[in-house]
Amino acid sequence: MKAFPAYIDLRGRPVLILGGGAAALAKARLMLAAGAKLTLIAADFAPETKAELETQARLIAREPVAADIEASVLVFIADTEESEAWRWAEVARLAGVLLNVVDQPELCDFTTPSIVDRGRVTVSISTGGAAPVLGKRLRADIEALLPPRLGALAEFADRYRDTVKATIAPEERRTFWEEFFDGPIAAQILAGDEARAHEAMLALVNRPQAEEKTGAVHIVGAGPGDPDLLTIKALRLLQRADVILYDRLVSDEILSLARRDAERFYVGKAKSNHAVPQEEIEARLIEFARQGKMVVRLKGGDPFVFGRGGEELEALRNANIPVFVCPGVTAATGCAAAANMALTHRDHAQAVTFVTGHAKGEADPALDWSALAALKNTLVVYMGVTKAETIAAKLIEHGRGRDTPVAVIENGTRENQKIVKGALGYLAHLITASEIKGPALLVIGEVAALADGETLIDIIARQRAAA
Repeated sequence: MKAFPAYIDLRGRPVLILGGGAAALAKARLMLAAGAKLTLIAADFAPETKAELETQARLIAREPVAADIEASVLVFIADTEESEAWRWAEVARLAGVLLNVVDQPELCDFTTPSIVDRGRVTVSISTGGAAPVLGKRLRADIEALLPPRLGALAEFADRYRDTVKATIAPEERRTFWEEFFDGPIAAQILAGDEARAHEAMLALVNRPQAEEKTGAVHIVGAGPGDPDLLTIKALRLLQRADVILYDRLVSDEILSLARRDAERFYVGKAKSNHAVPQEEIEARLIEFARQGKMVVRLKGGDPFVFGRGGEELEALRNANIPVFVCPGVTAATGCAAAANMALTHRDHAQAVTFVTGHAKGEADPALDWSALAALKNTLVVYMGVTKAETIAAKLIEHGRGRDTPVAVIENGTRENQKIVKGALGYLAHLITASEIKGPALLVIGEVAALADGETLIDIIARQRAAA
């Protein structure tokens, strides 16, 4: 460790900045955020510096003197000639005042780190002035991992510190707080529901600690498959989960992002092959939560778009299990983007309709074909590969043109994605010729003509050339 990191309470304490340009303004913003009593001294101030700071700090238009530095806790030198910086650095050293000189680390007693500010939670990253850009990149990475309301969580915990001391035995407090930060009350605060969090916290601190504790379930959308399309919130939950129940459409790349020691259970379903019945999935979620575990129910796409997330939410609420929902990028938008195809377009479609091509057992989907054919906008069919011939026939029978463009996207956003396109009348032939098995999405409408991908003619020509 080249430099010791420390946090200084600057509230109401005198801090001096020598300089009046852009670099001085940047340091001033940091000091004002820390509550310092701020003074800037410069022969001249840039207009933007003066406009922003004249009501928040003392701006003195003159040359500095030694007494200015001696009266300060910290001194920053910015927008100053190098010879002047060396001069005032020597004054600061003689006065025993800590000094930072912008872009001259050899003169600095301290450096200002890249900061992630979450109120009562502050994270700082420093390279000791060696690579400031690297520090900023690391800050961006950490920003993505920390919930926006993390500061509110720290404030909440601080409000209950004395209450916990008064009601929880000293040997049990550490365990209490560890369970609190991993539990449903913390999740409520991070979700913005502080009113219910206060009610739950009061009940928690007043109940016997030997009682059975309840965990929480997070129903999480994993997106269409590309791990880069996983939401930041979903990533955080995966890295905190004790137990993960995941579906068939969740990619290995996304599972690899989960906490290494988390228990993982495959509960996927395929057509006519439900590896784990829905009722058993719901029972497992309830059982794990009642064991006090933090459970993630991980689903491909978005859990509330043909994902049966609503059924699981209802079952968990009926069992009085704390449950939270984290949306994901649904297959329609993810796959359309992968095919460079807009689902709506001012010249082609002013609306988009999502339907499922999957019915119970082997039955045909029970859809209002007349209404769907009459829309003349974009129709997106989930789980429609095995019933593609029936879907096309029904739409054509009820008035949709045989030449309506269609696109079929298999494994959209993944490395093995396949995109083909053609006409509605040849949809079944297109799927057969391209050997699409699923999971795949059918897009029907004028926008499908804009998709990337092979046509039936391209596929036949490629197969003949290979033969």
